[in-house]
Amino acid sequence: MLLQTLAQAAALLCTQALPAIAASLSHRATICNGHAELCSRSYGNVTFVGAHDSYAVGTDVSSNQDYNVTQQLNDGVRLLQVQALQQPDGVHLCHTSCTLKDGGLAVNYFTTVKNWVDANPNDVVSILIVNVNNLPSTQWQLIYQSAKLDTVSFSPSKSSLNASEWPTLGSMIDSGKHVVSFMDNQADFTQVPYIIDEFSNMWETSFDVTDATFPCNVNRTSGNPATQLSTINHFLDTSTNFGTFTVPTPNKNQLNVTNAVSGPGSLGQEVITCQSAHGTTPNFLLVDFYEYGQGSVFQVAASANGVQYSPTSPIATPITGSASAGGSGTTSTPLNGAFDPVLSARGVAALGTIVSGVVIGFLAIL
Repeated sequence: MLLQTLAQAAALLCTQALPAIAASLSHRATICNGHAELCSRSYGNVTFVGAHDSYAVGTDVSSNQDYNVTQQLNDGVRLLQVQALQQPDGVHLCHTSCTLKDGGLAVNYFTTVKNWVDANPNDVVSILIVNVNNLPSTQWQLIYQSAKLDTVSFSPSKSSLNASEWPTLGSMIDSGKHVVSFMDNQADFTQVPYIIDEFSNMWETSFDVTDATFPCNVNRTSGNPATQLSTINHFLDTSTNFGTFTVPTPNKNQLNVTNAVSGPGSLGQEVITCQSAHGTTPNFLLVDFYEYGQGSVFQVAASANGVQYSPTSPIATPITGSASAGGSGTTSTPLNGAFDPVLSARGVAALGTIVSGVVIGFLAIL
């Protein structure tokens, strides 16, 4: 009788338990963010390329990218930085004024990101929200839920993690929670744990940089930079006149230098500078018009990660005409920086309204 019982138990194990175990093992990630070597690497020990103002697509002076978020992700961008303002019909992706540049409803953008993430389950993607209107995290929770982005969002074990405490890319992918979201203010771990406070987990360098030396100084943090994640804002600005206002806008003439692998003012050089200054490699390399340099920004990240940059297809090429690729911008300033009268009237009016309320927020391009 005992032998019969043992035999039945063994048969049950073979028919049910072992296939389940095999299925579990078969779903373990072997390629993470394009490289097998990264699966066992802590999230806090990986360098990712980020798109500064990833929603601001177009060829006018208020744009920071040529291509929409889907193309950005297809090409290798893994940090999507956005800025948001409350509008009558919901939260829009805008900076300072949606009159100057409107990236549309945040929920639509996040739905697009969710669709890409679903189609690319072996990639960890990060989002950095600049919460311009100080909206509560519970309002962002509703947006994430509407886009179903909450279902794939990673929740840390506590509100603040040292860089060494983050899980591996492989474990995040295996869990299905491979979207990491940071927010610069109003994050509340007790209410929405997957919207993570940025500055208690990460430090940033200066932004609105017009000096191409990029010294990699700590500019903003509420924690200990020695143990935090880090973001370098490696995008060079120039001064552009908007009527009576002068504001920083992307220096497109220098992009092939700024995004380069090496040389003074290059992304590669700032990574070296950061390694020397802080003893660690930056986690996030935030850039404008990432495709300038023919993949150079991704080469820098690959080198920092100790892997080979070998894309399976060419990345997008810079757009130098008047039309954007998948953009949703509303301005009409020509690429050469000449000031368009229509933009002037709208831009000056919008900036004037902001000044009367607080400050010229456009000066705070992040």
